[in-house]
Amino acid sequence: MSAHPLPTGTGRLTTHVLDTARGSPAAGMVIELIRIEGIDHHHIKTVSSNADGRIDAPLLAGAELSRGVYELRFYAGEYLRSTGDALPDPAFLDIIPIRFGIADTAAHYHVPLLISAYGYSTYRGS
Repeated sequence: MSAHPLPTGTGRLTTHVLDTARGSPAAGMVIELIRIEGIDHHHIKTVSSNADGRIDAPLLAGAELSRGVYELRFYAGEYLRSTGDALPDPAFLDIIPIRFGIADTAAHYHVPLLISAYGYSTYRGS
């Protein structure tokens, strides 16, 4: 057992979105945060990215951040159409779900999305 246990409830969850085709932040993208419990999906909040492709405040912070499985749903198709991209109908990418686990409530979980009309990537950032 560690002499210095991790503090609980001090972590946070953040995200940002970059449009790799344009080389710029993806401003105005709608993002939903969902908590997954077995087959149940619980909507926590819906936000939009700012001019820097970020959210103005953490999605979850402090006591709001609990261990478990979450999903961010990025509304990429809606964003790409708003930029004037000519997308097929249906678009190749529309809603992009990224499911991830939070094990340490004292940690910073940063889940960025790099997007273009035909591909995306993510990673655990800092």
